[in-house]
This record gives sequence, C-alpha cells and structure tokens, in this order.
Amino acid sequence: MKGQIKSIDAIKNMAVFKDFSWSKSVRDKGNNVAEFKTVNIIYGRNYSGKTTLSRIVRALETGTLSSNYNQPEFKVSFRDLASATSTSLTAHGECIRVFNEDFVRENLRFIGNESESINSFAILGEDNARIENEILELMNKLGSPEDTASLLGKYRDAEIKYNAAIAKLNLKSEALETKLKDKANKAGTGIKHNKLFGDANYNVNKLKADISAVSSKGYSALSQEQSDEYHALLREDAKEEIPPLASFELKLSGLAEKVKELVERKITIANPLQELLGDAALESWVRSGRELHRGRRESCGFCGNQLPADLWEKLDQHFNLQSENLRVEIEATIKLLNKESDRIPGLLKIKRSDFYANFTKSLDELESEFNQEAKNYQTALDSLTSQLSTRLTEIHSPLVYSQPARSGSDLNSLHDEYEALREQSNDFATKLVTEQKQARHLLRLNEVYTFYVDIKYSEEAEAIDTLESNKSAAAEVKEAAQIAVKKTELEIKDLKSQLKDESKGADKVNEYLNSFFGHNSLKLEAFENSGLATSGGYRFEVTRSGKKAFHLSEGECSLIAFCYFLAKLSDYETKGTQPIIWIDDPICSLDSNHIFFTYSLIHSEIIEPEKYDDGGEIKERSRFKQIFVSTHNLDFLKYLKRLPGAGNKKESQYFTINRAGDFSEIKVMPDYLKNFVTEFNYLFSQIHTCASIDIIDDQNYTAYYNFGNNARKFFEIYLYYKYPNKGMTDETMEAFFGENIPAILTDRINNEYSHLAGVFERGATPTEVPEMKRAATHIIERLRLNDPDQYSSLLDSIGVAE
Repeated sequence: MKGQIKSIDAIKNMAVFKDFSWSKSVRDKGNNVAEFKTVNIIYGRNYSGKTTLSRIVRALETGTLSSNYNQPEFKVSFRDLASATSTSLTAHGECIRVFNEDFVRENLRFIGNESESINSFAILGEDNARIENEILELMNKLGSPEDTASLLGKYRDAEIKYNAAIAKLNLKSEALETKLKDKANKAGTGIKHNKLFGDANYNVNKLKADISAVSSKGYSALSQEQSDEYHALLREDAKEEIPPLASFELKLSGLAEKVKELVERKITIANPLQELLGDAALESWVRSGRELHRGRRESCGFCGNQLPADLWEKLDQHFNLQSENLRVEIEATIKLLNKESDRIPGLLKIKRSDFYANFTKSLDELESEFNQEAKNYQTALDSLTSQLSTRLTEIHSPLVYSQPARSGSDLNSLHDEYEALREQSNDFATKLVTEQKQARHLLRLNEVYTFYVDIKYSEEAEAIDTLESNKSAAAEVKEAAQIAVKKTELEIKDLKSQLKDESKGADKVNEYLNSFFGHNSLKLEAFENSGLATSGGYRFEVTRSGKKAFHLSEGECSLIAFCYFLAKLSDYETKGTQPIIWIDDPICSLDSNHIFFTYSLIHSEIIEPEKYDDGGEIKERSRFKQIFVSTHNLDFLKYLKRLPGAGNKKESQYFTINRAGDFSEIKVMPDYLKNFVTEFNYLFSQIHTCASIDIIDDQNYTAYYNFGNNARKFFEIYLYYKYPNKGMTDETMEAFFGENIPAILTDRINNEYSHLAGVFERGATPTEVPEMKRAATHIIERLRLNDPDQYSSLLDSIGVAE
C-alpha cells in the first residue's frame, strides 16, 4: 500500500545500531530481502534496541531527533514515496503515531514529577445533527480522487492534465535546449570550440542572444562574397606602412604646346627648288644624298656623273638653317614623346601583398582604370608624334595643329585614388584587431542564422509558446480546483472544531481503564485551565477515589500511559486519517492478566475496523495504514499472533532484534519462535544451537553471547516444573546432571557469564566458546537421557529432526 514503511534501510551511530544494513541482515529462508508489511510483530530482549527503532519512527512523526545521539544516520524507505532520512524527517507526509517512553515522558509528565499534569487532547464531543449533516454534505462534495465528479476528483483530473502539459512542454523545451547546447558547446562542432569565432566562453545564453539578433527584421545574412572577405580578413596579420606613390609628373600638356608650335612654325626659303617642294620623298632623298656626298665625292654615287659646281650652293639655299633647326627640334620632341609614352605603364605598379585583403576589389578596379587611361594617354602622345612626323615630311609647310582628346588629368585622379586607398590601408592597420573582431562577430551571426533556419527555430519556439500557454491554462484550472478543495477542507475543519471537546478525552481514557482493566478507582479527570499564566483549554490529572493520585506503581503508570495513547488515536487530528502506528513494548511491569487485556485493547481499538456513517449507510474502514508492535515478553508475543491478519503471510511479518555485545541487528523471526511462542521453546532452541555449532559466523554468534542467561532461565523453568517444591537449586541441578563436575561447570557459566559475577574483565573479553559448547552439549545429552519424551517434543517444536 502506498505510504507504508517498507524498510529501515540503514542505521548508524544510534545506541546498539552501529552500522546496520537492512539488505544484509533482514533476509528470509530463501535469502530474499524481507520487507515490513501491514501488521508487523517484533520480538527482542530488553536492551536489544527496540526503543531505538521506535525513536527513529517517532522522529518521522515529530520532525525532531534526540540531540543525545552523536552524528546519527538512518534511512527509512516508504512504498511509492520518497525515503525519509535523519536530515529529512517529515517529507513523507504520512500521519504517524508512536507509543514509547518518549511519548510517555512528553505527554504524561506526572510520571516523572507527580506535581505535573497530563497534556489534554480533544476528541469529538456530543453529537450535533445539523453540524454533522453539514460536514457530511461537504465530505460528499469533497469526495475522493477516484470520483471524477467530486472536488478531489476534479482536482486530481486537473493535476493530471497539468502534469501532462508540463511533460509535453518539458519534452519540447528539452529537445530544443539540447540542440542549442550542442550548437553552443558540443566538442568539435560547437561555436565555443570553433577558433574562427574566438569565444571560448560561448554558451547557450549567448547563443540565444545571437538568435534574437538574427531573427530581427534588420538582420541580413552574409553573401558568399562577404563571407569570403571576412574569412580573408581574419587571416591577415599587421602589415608594414605603405610609402607614398611618387607624383606622375605627366608632360602631355607641355609636349602638346611644343608640338603645336613646331607643326605650325613657318620658315623662309631664299631660292627653293620647286621640284623638291612638291615632292617630299624626293626632297628627303636629296637631303640624304647631300649628307653622303658633300666633302666626300666629286661624282654622283648613284649615276656616276660629275657633280655640278653650283650644286652645293643651290642645295644650301633650299635646305637652309631654319628648316634644319626645325627638323632637329621635331626629332628631339618625338624622342621626348616616345620616352613619355614608354614611362606611362610603369607609373602605377600595385603590390597587393602590401594591402589588406579587403582592399583587393578596389585595387583591381583602380588598376583596370589606370591601364585604360594609360592607353588613352599614350594615344594622345601618339597623335602628337604623328603630327610631328608629318611635319618632318613637309618641313617647309606649316600644318594645322590637332589638339589631343586627353590631357592626363584622369591619370592624376587615379594617382589620387591610389593614395587614398594607401592611406586607408595604413589606417586600417591601426584598427585591424577591431575589424577582425567585427568580422568574427558577423561570421558567427551568419553561422547562427544558418542554424536558426536549419532547425526551424521560429516554428519550434512557437510550438513551445503554445505549450507554455496550455500549461498556464492547466495551472489556472488546477489552482481553481485546489482552491475549491482547500476552501471545502477549511469549512469541514471549522465545523469539526465546533464538535470537538477536550473534556471528553479523559472520559475515553477512563473507558479503557474501566472496561478493559477494571480500574474503577483510578481515572483521569479533565480540569479547565484558569489564571493569567494559562491560555484556556483543559489539563488532565490522575485521581484515585476522587483525589489526585500519588505514588502510582510502575504497572499503573504503564496502564494509564497506554490507555492515554489509544484514546489519543481518537483525537481531532488523528481520527479517520488511518495512521502508521508503532507500539513499543506496552506491557512493561504488567501482570499476566493485564497483558491479556492490553492485547484485547489493541485488538478491538486498533485492529478491528471501525464503523462510520457514509450518507446514512453504515460502512467499515481500517483504523490504521500499518501497525508495528514490539515486545520482550513471549506471552504477549503469543497473544499478538492471534491478532486478525497476523497469520496472513501477505499481510503480516515477524522480526527479532538480536543483540550481541554492543551491536544489534534485525532478523526475520525463525519459524520455531513464530510457531511455538513459549519462552521454554525459545530457550531450548538457543541451547541446542550452541551445542550444534561447529564454526561461529555472523548468523550464530549471538547464541554464545547469550548462552549464560539462556541456560539459567531454561533451568529455572525446567527444574521448577520437574521439582515444583524446590525449583532450581544446587541439589536439583546435581540431580539433573548426575555428576558434580558438569554441574559445577554449568553453574559457573550460569552465574559468571550471565551476571559477569562481579568480574569486570568478563565483559571486556571474548567468550570462551569451547567451554560454552561443552556445557550446552552436556545439557542436551542429559535431557535426552533423563527425559526422552520431552526432548523429542522440544526438538519437534523447534523444527529439528531427532
């Protein structure tokens, strides 16, 4: 059943539980780990650790643990609930009620100080039909989680839908979050590990900020060309400063003026040779021949005829100083024009490695424009050269000058453009780090944008927003249902408070005292508190024959305490909650008659189902969710076996607490103790175990530690029934053994080892195992010889074949 205690998994540093492990210790005959069930019976000798277990469970009730333990640790597992530990005592949320000496000390202070009183508690008072009907109506309205039409059913349904909405939202959100984490942080592919982006601290939060940036309307993804430029920029290192480009010092304008003057210059000829004036080719031929013949030949080198005497005078008059000077100037100017033309292509030699990559495009454009303008400039020079060449052939005839189409200004503009790019590149060196940082940023955003598109982030985000809205709507429905439940519960609580009556708590205790134990003179009385030091309410006091009782016996204190506990199970906070109940050794100092009545009280007031009115229909329900009863008394154990459900293996479980020295452990109760619950059977089994052991291990060592007490108590019972007029004496012991030596040996064990016999060292040294085994074997052997019928029956009772 959900909410039941399944096991006490571990206990450390709590009295005799030093380092207890449930899974190692509590195993059945098939070596399976046993668990607590609905009805749990625990047997253990005094000082074995029963109260320690009850204190652990009471800590789960009160939320506090005794400060007297030094670094205590424990873990208690519940069925279908979170475990409780020494640091989380009440997280389980179950109603728990524990009866032990701490409960008695806290609630019945008069036991330690007779001047003190007893804490009062309220139970339901006199019937009030109207209020009870209102409570019933509200309870029916509240209903149960299984009733879908009730408030609790609606709340459960709303809670299921809310949890489903959360699950869907979490599933979708976690899937997207995983993608984001991988993109941001995954080794090898995450942005964090990509050196290109240069952010070793990149994380999901930064990725989300980038996604917000790339999803805005103003963002545009990078083109491939832009991406390539930024990648190239990131490969750049700081460059040396580029020196200025020398001025082009173009000479076209000056040369053009010179050419104009030369082609338009007029010359005067005294006696020109008309044949030559009309034939430029002939004139050129004659001028060449003149240079070849003058001063060298007397006859023509072409025809061989004698040269005329006046030939040189005629030619000098035709080729005079003006024309010759003009010719010389023209030829010199042509050389200047050719030199200028040859110089132009080398004016702009762009070394791209000196510039940063982001200037490449501009440099390419500049170079293309320069090449074109250089050709245009050379064309202009060629036109001037052509005009001069024409004038050379017609040296005596001025020409009409033709102005070139280009002046060279465009080349100078390109020089200025180059200088501007050079300066920009030099300036760029000073801000390279900033520009590269910006390039990394833009490339990272581009990477995020690609990721954003690939995973359809906007669609995912919209789906999550829709699921978030569904969750919020489900939360509102759940909250409204919860408010309705709490409002109804408060109304029920308020109505119940009108019914509760503290004065009736004492009457319930007295009912138990009188009906079950026959104590008519001893009772609890409720007295209303008064005075400034009190805050109203009642206090309980024990009276005998109408007067406050003093000097109560231990048995009377035990009776009152247990009746008080049972009555308190009917208090306002507990009744109807089906609590987990733990009762620790309730029959301390009680005689056999009271032991039976204690069992009867547990039977009728806890185990038996209670009747209740459900809308006019009388129904039954369990008074508890789970019960634990511990005892040191074998007679009481015998009665507990009779409890309803105690014989049902599915509903009940039996345990023993075994102590050896300063250590205790919980074990599944052996069959002989479970099936034959007289102390005589148990004591015989322990002596037989001690006699049968060949090797001591963790499963049997307690038989040796307890052998002294077990042997002594066994003889007390056995010899009393065999010799009722004498009991256990040296004489009857000798009669049992028939020899003096074994009897003396056994007497030593019974006295020294069961009481330490005033020898402190006995409690601090290991038990002498061989001595124990010899004594146990001798007892078994004498019993077999002296009383074979009883010996056979005892063997049968503990499940051992003869």
